[in-house]
Amino acid sequence: MGKKLFLALLALWWLPGCAQKASLDLNDSYEQKIMVSLNQAIQHAGKVCLDAEGKARGDYEMISGRWSEYEPAWHTGQLIQGLLEAYQVTQNQDALTYAIQGGDWWIGLQFSDEHPLAGYMNAIHGASVGNLINTTTITDGTPGLFDLSELTGDPKYAEVATSAGKWILDNLYLSEHRLSYNIVDPETGKIWKDKSPHAQHQGHEITIKQVARPNAEGYLWKDIFEFTGEERYKNAFLEICDGLLASQSENGFWMDFEPNDPNTGKIHARFNTWNAEALLEAYTLTQNQKYLDAALKTGHGLASIQQKNGVIFYLSYTDGSVDDRSPCGSGTSFAGILWLRLLELGYADFNGNIQKALDFTLNNQFSSKHADENLAGGYYEIRQKAKGNGKMKLIYRDIATAFGLRFLSDVYQYEFQ
Repeated sequence: MGKKLFLALLALWWLPGCAQKASLDLNDSYEQKIMVSLNQAIQHAGKVCLDAEGKARGDYEMISGRWSEYEPAWHTGQLIQGLLEAYQVTQNQDALTYAIQGGDWWIGLQFSDEHPLAGYMNAIHGASVGNLINTTTITDGTPGLFDLSELTGDPKYAEVATSAGKWILDNLYLSEHRLSYNIVDPETGKIWKDKSPHAQHQGHEITIKQVARPNAEGYLWKDIFEFTGEERYKNAFLEICDGLLASQSENGFWMDFEPNDPNTGKIHARFNTWNAEALLEAYTLTQNQKYLDAALKTGHGLASIQQKNGVIFYLSYTDGSVDDRSPCGSGTSFAGILWLRLLELGYADFNGNIQKALDFTLNNQFSSKHADENLAGGYYEIRQKAKGNGKMKLIYRDIATAFGLRFLSDVYQYEFQ
């Protein structure tokens, strides 16, 4: 049983009137379906999504048949986490082997002692942001590194993640705002405090919320506190979680921060779920109901943008519209992970949403015998883009498989173990 699932079930045991775990009422066929699906996705993750170095390959352009790198540090970190959760369910040794390969690549990003950013990580964003370090790229890629140290007994993975988290707290954190600066130039060591590389911020007056973010994704400081026992990390983590409570929008999301956009009403498929996941970690740490209530609010917000077939689109909007060219398997699975954790804590509000997300994930997995080996065994996520030169891009994203592995593993552990 995974550590987070165990803690959630322990919390559930203490809830009044909730001593008996609520069931998803899945029929027996799901047990075998999930096990087969996970084993296929493990091979896809390790042999396709990760390259020979252990680095995530990113986005696969289905027309050209080429991969393009995109935020490799957090894609790799999420694949590590997904592989490790699947390993605990399937005991498939390949999953652990692939996760170790990914972890070894990930810790190799650490700057040397001679570099101006010593202790931090050269985790460039790539794509439109270019070769700049996006702090979020690091924080939301770290949970798998702590899991890897716990499973292997080798502290080096957690130590490097801890070093990065220390650098963020010492150099980027703004306690008065409960935010951290987000962009750092790896060549000069300069922290971007008055400009943003993101397109949605151009043409507007730059505010603190456009150069700094909660960066609660990955609950890094919480994991560092549990790894080191140092109270400063616990205090900082709870401080940013209190900031999340103050900045949460009425719809359960955090509209003031990219990649949401208050100007257009854009709702990103995963960002809000990351914040809610951090709030559940704060609840586990403190048993303070305020964190659980806010996460529950996000759970309802996500339910409102889930489609009848179970999918959540990469781009939804506050007016109820969606970009239907962006079916987002990772966002769907991640919402399922959150809803399942809320169920574990005694809230049966989302049973139907979990079921729809589960069926969508299983029914839309690429066949392990797919003619294109770059897709075989992966979970579904597609984005269609039109380029200015008239060319189209149809993109499969490896992140769908990372979150699909986590979601199906969590469902299996909850329902069948």
